[in-house]
Amino acid sequence: MSRVAKSPITIPTGVEVTITDHLMYAKGKLGKLNMNVHPCVVITNTDDKLSFDITIAEKKEQKKAWAQAGTARANTANLIQGVTEGWEKKLTLIGVGYRAKAMEKVLDLTLGFSHPINYKLPEGVTVETPSQTEIVIKGMDKQKVGQVAAEIRAYRPPEPYKGKGVRYTDEQVVRKEAKKK
Repeated sequence: MSRVAKSPITIPTGVEVTITDHLMYAKGKLGKLNMNVHPCVVITNTDDKLSFDITIAEKKEQKKAWAQAGTARANTANLIQGVTEGWEKKLTLIGVGYRAKAMEKVLDLTLGFSHPINYKLPEGVTVETPSQTEIVIKGMDKQKVGQVAAEIRAYRPPEPYKGKGVRYTDEQVVRKEAKKK
């Protein structure tokens, strides 16, 4: 049995959760999100507590079903946090002349290439640049926020000798020693 699926989720005030067939909807102060639920997972809502169980009776299939239940529980918790507080990732630009500027739906990046990079933001994700070397990515959907952060970081990942590049604010880059004569 999954340890993650055992713990129920308490629905905070101001959040509506609707479960129909294999779809789950969550509506909060930031907006509305939905999620597909695996057919072998059963989600029950009693007294604003969501509990997770499986429908499989066969012993050999139960392990996979409990894994799906644990995944559904984790994704549901992410969904609920997304509609109440939202998700945020912070990136830092390290390097001479590296700059970022947020416009309407485009992030303008100067990362040492011969041309500027214009990254178009997907729907539901916003970007702020408190300074020229900081990028704050915000949104309701955890997966979208993480994907946008990963794509921006992929333009110029931190290199191991000087540490220049785009990195997560809390990321530790392992530095290599330069070649000796």
